Amino acid sequence: MLHKLGWLLAAVAVAVAIYLPRYWLQHQPEQLDDNDYEQLIEQQRQVKIYTEVPDFNEFTDVRDKKQAFFQFLAPLVQAENLLIEEQRANLQVLYRRWQQDASSLSSDDLELLEQLAVEYRTDFDVSATSSMFEVLLRRIDVVPETLVLVQAANESGWGTSRFARDGLNFFGQWCFRDGCGMVPENRVEGMNHEVRKFKSVNASIRSYLRNINTHPAYLDLRILREQRRAEGMDIRALDLTPGLLSYSERGEEYIDELNAMIRVNRPIIVELIEADKPASLDPPPQ
Repeated sequence: MLHKLGWLLAAVAVAVAIYLPRYWLQHQPEQLDDNDYEQLIEQQRQVKIYTEVPDFNEFTDVRDKKQAFFQFLAPLVQAENLLIEEQRANLQVLYRRWQQDASSLSSDDLELLEQLAVEYRTDFDVSATSSMFEVLLRRIDVVPETLVLVQAANESGWGTSRFARDGLNFFGQWCFRDGCGMVPENRVEGMNHEVRKFKSVNASIRSYLRNINTHPAYLDLRILREQRRAEGMDIRALDLTPGLLSYSERGEEYIDELNAMIRVNRPIIVELIEADKPASLDPPPQ
């Protein structure tokens, strides 16, 4: 099956990486360009950087097409979520240390905190550390893999859209600088947006997750996720879709479509990942 061996190797690498030291994350440069960041992922996760998209149109069976699509994207989504988990774990360590003694944060601690604030588009203000931690803890969190995969399928036409094939853009993300992407054929007169082009599929996923975790339009999603965290509940895809109301002009119709796709495709995603992941990986995607 398409990329079967690559997916297996990626899953094993992700499992092993959970136990790697977190020193590398705490000592990254303050800002990394796409190439540096992709090299870092490849070194730490051994996840391939994909600069081309398979031809999903070659599949005539719908289930085979879905499996191939999810097999291709799942390890990339897992790798990006794992990086976010590590950032969150480091943030929680800093937060506990700050709660015990605010003056105990070292210069290295503050440097890491500032790095996270920059990456997650939050003002770095040591005089307002409590509110800064609150915002960062709300923003630095994973997005359920099922939600990411289903939204990618929806936005990219199961990886067959022009934007996915030529721009490696699986989430319909826009940009507003002339020449930054591809001009949509049906762009309304007077609009100046383009559909962004990415250097890799990995970068497209990373940009999507950062968008969900930082853009004001998805604050409701982050609050829903935060509430479930506070209640000790699993974070499931269906619980967060109401927070994506602003993702499409179709509004509630878009949310209903995502929910239907999640219900239909989640068993395929779970079966696929459960069949190939090492036993130490838990739990199944929500």
